[in-house]
Amino acid sequence: MSASAAAPRAGSAPTGAFTHRQIMTVLSGLLLGMFLAALDQTVVSTAIRTIADDLQGYSLQAWATTAFLITSTITTPLYGKLSDIYGRKPFYLFAIGVFVIGSVACAFAWSMYSLAAFRALQGVGAGGLMSLAFAILGDIVPPRERSKYQAFFMAVFGSSSVLGPVIGGVLAGQDQLLGMAGWRWIFFVNVPFGIAAFLVVMRVLHIPHVRRDHRIDWMGATALVVALVPMLIVAEQGREWGWGSTSAVVCYVLAVLGVVGFVVAERVMGDEALLPPRMFGERTFSVGITSSFIVGMGMFGGMLLLPQYLQVVKGSSPTVAGLQTLPLMLGIMSAAAVSGRITSRTGRYKVFPVIGTAVLAVALFLFSFVGADTPLLTTMAIMLLFGMGLGLNMQSVILAVQNAVSPRDMGVATSSVTFFRQMGGTLGAAVFLSLLFSLVVGRIATAFGEAQGTSEFQQALAANPDQAQTLAGVTSGGGSLNDTSFLNGLDAALAHPFRVGFSSAMDSIFLIAAGVMVIGFLVTLFLPEKPLRTTAGVQAQAEESGEPVADGAAAAVAAAAPTSTTPVVEDDDDRRVGASR
Repeated sequence: MSASAAAPRAGSAPTGAFTHRQIMTVLSGLLLGMFLAALDQTVVSTAIRTIADDLQGYSLQAWATTAFLITSTITTPLYGKLSDIYGRKPFYLFAIGVFVIGSVACAFAWSMYSLAAFRALQGVGAGGLMSLAFAILGDIVPPRERSKYQAFFMAVFGSSSVLGPVIGGVLAGQDQLLGMAGWRWIFFVNVPFGIAAFLVVMRVLHIPHVRRDHRIDWMGATALVVALVPMLIVAEQGREWGWGSTSAVVCYVLAVLGVVGFVVAERVMGDEALLPPRMFGERTFSVGITSSFIVGMGMFGGMLLLPQYLQVVKGSSPTVAGLQTLPLMLGIMSAAAVSGRITSRTGRYKVFPVIGTAVLAVALFLFSFVGADTPLLTTMAIMLLFGMGLGLNMQSVILAVQNAVSPRDMGVATSSVTFFRQMGGTLGAAVFLSLLFSLVVGRIATAFGEAQGTSEFQQALAANPDQAQTLAGVTSGGGSLNDTSFLNGLDAALAHPFRVGFSSAMDSIFLIAAGVMVIGFLVTLFLPEKPLRTTAGVQAQAEESGEPVADGAAAAVAAAAPTSTTPVVEDDDDRRVGASR
């Protein structure tokens, strides 16, 4: 991207600061891009069983998730580093374009293997959509003002968690839609949003960038691939293979070799490294990524279990379960909005991730008491609390790290927080699911043993003798847990012990997740609180380098935004964000 920008409008301030209106113009494109990635994950997870059945690859469905996860995780730090070198816009446009192309390819998949390959292509785009959006926001908004704009991102996450299951459930439930299987339209949904995001970003995102001499850290990138690919594969497939199987051990060895190679490569490359070692000397950065990793474990582990509880234990359809998570979205949005406003006014931010992790720990602990007979309103109230913890935590840690590092490292720092949170979430999901399925058979057998002595169960069994074989398979661990849809055909009295046993196993996992979150709370206590800068990233970088390039930043966006020939007096919403206070 050229270092020069469009000429400023007459009367524009020579500070390079953006007005609220200009920021919202840029934000519209960023939010569309993030919505793409967030919605796709929830939509596909809802419909994956239908997709796998149609493609005759039920036993292979995990590879579609694993392929996406591998490429999106690996490319996250790459996008951060390369965008610091070459500028954000070309890579954000590239990410959107690749994601849309991958989505269209997924819609025409003919087997689970082809779907996994196309999901991997989607993941290449998804890796840049989220991390670069936060980095771009850091470029145009000062840290003092940034958290209230980050609340819009939290709203995107929350709304996608509700809309995704609804859209996925409705489309996957259609046998045919305009001559194609309904599930294929799940991927076509991304196309209009992707095109709109691409056009908006192309039109309004004009951030000056000065290209500097550099070396690309190919050694580090290669070592990162060697470390992460086997690590993520074993995290997703270890439960199927066995954690001590030959395949798992090979993955462990390759991952360790990759990690060692990555550390050596980063030390050799120095400041040119994909993840410069000097950044770990910044306490805020070190504590921030450690906290993100640990909180990611507990957070994603807990979030993964909620749909399981609603669908398996409460018997809700994917569509209804999505609507039942509305309190989670409301908690995220309300807490993010309030904390953002307070941070903007006071300049204080540490209190929010500290309170946020404490609230998450309490919510997960309360979830451990939720059972098959717990009223849904009680569960939804805890969801609201859990959502508030998420809203308080996620944006504040990113803000702290962005504020602490040099503006030239904005992309690397932002993508690192996202990267470590994804890694923690992947590990948490793999470990918690493994623990869940190792506990659930025994808990279900115990619940059935206790229920068999009741007259209600005996009467239901006598009235439905054909269901005895199904129950025998469940209580003996004969593999019926691979598909829980049989519950829909069971008598309510016969299905109840299954739901009790399943929820009992989940309670233990929620309790473990609460313990992990307590560790995250203790780590977050060590997060330093530095005064928030009052200049945006492009301004701070220009001041740091002594190059007067920031002056054209706001003017470039202003040129793309609607203008009027009539003189306008800027109101409070149009004030120069980041101007001297």
